Amino acid sequence: MTQRILVVDDDRSIVKVLKGYLEQAGFQVLDAFDGEAALHVLRRERPDLMILDLMMPNRDGWDVTRLVRADKYLSATPIIILTARLEDTDKIVGLELGADDYITKPFNAREVVARVKALLRRTKLDQLNSTPAHVLVVGGLRLDLDQHLLTVDQKAVELTRTEFNLLQTLLENPGYTLTRDELLEKALGYAYEGMGRALDTHVRNLRRKIEADPDNPIYIQTIYGVGYRLAGERA
Repeated sequence: MTQRILVVDDDRSIVKVLKGYLEQAGFQVLDAFDGEAALHVLRRERPDLMILDLMMPNRDGWDVTRLVRADKYLSATPIIILTARLEDTDKIVGLELGADDYITKPFNAREVVARVKALLRRTKLDQLNSTPAHVLVVGGLRLDLDQHLLTVDQKAVELTRTEFNLLQTLLENPGYTLTRDELLEKALGYAYEGMGRALDTHVRNLRRKIEADPDNPIYIQTIYGVGYRLAGERA
């Protein structure tokens, strides 16, 4: 089946350009021009991925992302945010709310298509590679790949798709230092210059969810100048 992409931006010229490139790449494209309309399309059509502008009327992109991640029927929808604002805080807030990727304006439309394909490919691999009853355990962390469930000291913890992929990669390689590029490729599906800060944001979000003291992490250790390592041994 043709995969469907929802493009949301109040600038209709941007929607038109992205629609043209995505359709040329073989996707079916849905569109919305404000946040409220985007939510209606999401609930009605259930697209495979959403490209979402941040600055919009009738609910901005941050609010839409928050609502999508809180909705059990929509929460797994991959989200790429678009922002014309270059401040890191805008990107970080979007990622912290659960977006999977971000692209700054002005953008190269071909790059957008490439990022869409990479995220969809990663989503598909997540589904295909789920092994029944496959559970990764290190210390108090228990990641059930079949149920897509994390428990920390027997308490359930919700993760975004990207956080789940990142933690799975670390749990599969306990005690091994993974470079930033390795984590980007294994957990996010691609390596892209300048994405290091996005990776740092996802790691910070993970620490808040799994560490008793995120500022003094026990599990996810930073190896300065190299990358990250999960401390401990697989049970």
